[in-house]
Amino acid sequence: MALMQIHFFSNVLGREVAADAVIPQGPKHYKTLVLLHGLSDDHTAWQRYTRVEQFASWSNVALIMPNCDRSFYTNMYAGDNYFTYITEELPAVMRGFFAGMSDKREDNFIAGLSMGGYGAFKAALAHPDRYAAACSLSGALDIAYLRDNGMIADLDFYRLIFGESGDFDGGENDLYALLDKDIREKKPVPRLTMRCGTEDFILPCSRRFYERCKELNVDVDYAESPGNHSWTFWNEKIEPFIREIAGSN
Repeated sequence: MALMQIHFFSNVLGREVAADAVIPQGPKHYKTLVLLHGLSDDHTAWQRYTRVEQFASWSNVALIMPNCDRSFYTNMYAGDNYFTYITEELPAVMRGFFAGMSDKREDNFIAGLSMGGYGAFKAALAHPDRYAAACSLSGALDIAYLRDNGMIADLDFYRLIFGESGDFDGGENDLYALLDKDIREKKPVPRLTMRCGTEDFILPCSRRFYERCKELNVDVDYAESPGNHSWTFWNEKIEPFIREIAGSN
């Protein structure tokens, strides 16, 4: 595997950006997993705190790890268009750099932790035709629940991302609305994997979203196990997903 630190100009964000890539050596074509970081991390966190490079090497899966700051992977209400960046520009730029990357749905996957779990599911549900599967680890999947239960301490920060509190529900950033829309329009929902620790403060978000998936008969691979909001938990849970990607058709 080759580890690359990539800096390029983003036309969407209007500035230089950074991303790390782990690329298989040998195969001319390979599957790609975009890994999204959490709120307090950056694009280097996955390979600094987990063994994803080793997992990818065993599986011949390419990893793309972009930096998206504290954006919640949205087109921010008062900020930059990070969602357009990760779902439109980033894939196109990476495929230009690496000829082995396929644009076929069955070859593309996305995963993330905490804020990144939200971003991964948002990308997959907003563009179900582009991703075969998505994985949320300790995902902040229910933003309205976090807001309404006082779990977002800085509401000014929330408004910079999502706008006024009442503007979130049912909109383009609401995962429940995106899921409902996919079902209503009979779009193929990507395979969804959800993992969260039983001691994790954010566990209610996973449980609530899982219940909604069951109500809509969406097939979800859901599991809780001992653990908290930590790299120990995320390192353990990302390996099976990468191995699943390698073995998927």
